[in-house]
Amino acid sequence: MSDCSFVVSDMSSFQFFCNTSRASLKKKKSCFQEKTIVLVLGLATGGLWKMHHWNEQRKIRTFSDLLEKGEISVVAEE
Repeated sequence: MSDCSFVVSDMSSFQFFCNTSRASLKKKKSCFQEKTIVLVLGLATGGLWKMHHWNEQRKIRTFSDLLEKGEISVVAEE
């Protein structure tokens, strides 16, 4: 029937997938190139995620230090 490897309920989406998969097969990117792109994107995304977490840890550590020194309080003054 077709070279598609999954089942879809809608024939139009099935045809769309088959056409796009055939178009991507015609381009024939090398396996090495695809793996390199995925590796670079993964490392960049992971680096951004890690930087975000380091920033959050720094905020929490600063807050905890100020709380221990008594410079700030979590109790509202009356």
